Amino acid sequence: MFEVFVKTRIGLLFCLLTLAGSACWAERLDKKGSTGALAGVWDSSKYITVDEVRPGMEAYCLTVYEGTEVKKFNLEVLSVVRNVRPGRDAILVQGTDEPFIHTGPVAGCSGSPVYINSRLAGALAFGWTFSKDPVYGVTPIEEMLRVGQAERFEQPKDQMGFVFDFSRPVDFAEIDEQMNIVLRAPADGRRATKLTTLPCPLITSGLPGEVSEQLDALVKPFGLMVVAGIGGGSSPLESQQAAGGLRDTRLTPGACLAVPLVTGDITMTAIGTVTEVVGDRVYGLGHSFLGYGPIDLPMATGQIHTVVSSVARSFKLGSALEVVGALTVDESTAVRGQIGAKARMIPLTIKVDRYNDIDKRLYNCQVANNRLLTPQIIRAVVAGAALMLGRLPPDNMVEYKVTIGVEGAESISFENVSTTLGLAEMITESVGSVALLMNNPYKKVDIKSMDFDIRILPRNIVSHIWSVDLSDSRVKAGQTVGISVVVESVLAGKKRYHYNLKIPEELPPGRYDLIVCGGYDYQKFLRKAAPYKFIPQNMAGLIEAINNILSIDRSGLYCLLLLPPGGVAVEKAELPDLPATKALVLGDAKRTLRAQPYQRWLENSLETATIVIDKKVMRVTVEK
Repeated sequence: MFEVFVKTRIGLLFCLLTLAGSACWAERLDKKGSTGALAGVWDSSKYITVDEVRPGMEAYCLTVYEGTEVKKFNLEVLSVVRNVRPGRDAILVQGTDEPFIHTGPVAGCSGSPVYINSRLAGALAFGWTFSKDPVYGVTPIEEMLRVGQAERFEQPKDQMGFVFDFSRPVDFAEIDEQMNIVLRAPADGRRATKLTTLPCPLITSGLPGEVSEQLDALVKPFGLMVVAGIGGGSSPLESQQAAGGLRDTRLTPGACLAVPLVTGDITMTAIGTVTEVVGDRVYGLGHSFLGYGPIDLPMATGQIHTVVSSVARSFKLGSALEVVGALTVDESTAVRGQIGAKARMIPLTIKVDRYNDIDKRLYNCQVANNRLLTPQIIRAVVAGAALMLGRLPPDNMVEYKVTIGVEGAESISFENVSTTLGLAEMITESVGSVALLMNNPYKKVDIKSMDFDIRILPRNIVSHIWSVDLSDSRVKAGQTVGISVVVESVLAGKKRYHYNLKIPEELPPGRYDLIVCGGYDYQKFLRKAAPYKFIPQNMAGLIEAINNILSIDRSGLYCLLLLPPGGVAVEKAELPDLPATKALVLGDAKRTLRAQPYQRWLENSLETATIVIDKKVMRVTVEK
């Protein structure tokens, strides 16, 4: 009887402890605001909590080291770390199998599911740079399953972007610098003692080495590491399966999770691992991708060609196979995708006619639609296509035509020429235009398409103004002044150009500046004399401002006769004949509408087939 009594008491005590443990777990979830979020998702027979994990426990993870076959790798639990980051816990594990020991922490293993007592504990997510042992930080599965569950209202996809000052004239060089500052990686990011999320390899195909290096610096702040490797999607999925090389290409725990940012003739694919699949929802990485909530990026199956072992950071070399859905949520502990969803992609075509290529090449690509990534991706893809046959010589000329299709609005189309600066001006203008459109404060803009037509020659077309002669520097109102300009270039020698400017009948006597200049100085003049032409007020005004600045021809030779200011310019309205008293009222600094004196000038221009990089200022005297 006593034995039965003791057993009954022990059984009752065990039940009470179990219930207490469950109550503590429920209380812990409730404190984190997750009881409702995980209702219907959490299954204690399938998932294990951090509270149940102890050092020394045996574990294993699922991941792909070659092909598409998910394999099991043994681990040992080292410790549980509370508040490894604010409000977040982590499990420390170490690989015990030979492949893990050989490679150490591997970029691309992010999301590999970790099981303890046959229950899912979380995903490999963290590591130390230059770590000799395969020590990983594991993001708990309960934190991953909360991703996307706390949204209380519908949020626009791709909500985070660059912030530009739209109250100033558009300046593409300034925009480019702002983007580089925002994306600049921390200086201590490679310290051996720094705990970091495992980077996702961004596998590129069709990009020259120097372009890949530049791209790596741009995407490193996103947690990506560029790897020049094997492209994906060149051969159909069915033919690869028929050849017996691929056993399983579904998104299952441990399978390769690919994010194709560029597809087509040039490819860029980010590689990670699937952690869990709940219905048509896919959870992966164990950390953020971009990390700001709603996103819209393609989600694909993938294959791993090999794992490249490195002292600094081993990585998976892989490629995408088949797009099966879209990543829709991106938070600090995981990404979540939807099978069957379709992410928006932007068609991009690039035609390259290069001096050392017997053929004119055409590149067709699809680029992911993202306010932060798309401008930088376009920068790399265009540079990669133009530099496929090597760098440009110091003496170079780049002629280009660019068309940016905008959904529901006027397209942006421009053409120009650059010399000795390689692709810099074309890319700065193109990337800056896309960044302004996608990050404007007026309305959401969808880029419909982008088309580049590029011609590259080994020629320096810089020229200088040798001399400027006037038919007469003293004239009367109504007369015509003849202007003769000699332009000299190294290769073409000297060439003479002639203008005629008629002095207005009503111009009062006085001395007036006559400026002869090239495209660069002409743009500076316009930005100072008529800045309102380049300051947007709304969506239509933004497109107009971009087109205004891109329409300035660098190969033009401009002749400007500055006239006395008269009237005012209010916002974009030019009021040159406004009486002085009314102009004074409108120019009051207390008024909300911006007004400035209206600068008047006479203008004439000629095409020179060179780029004039200086200017000359003459004086014309108008007599009574």
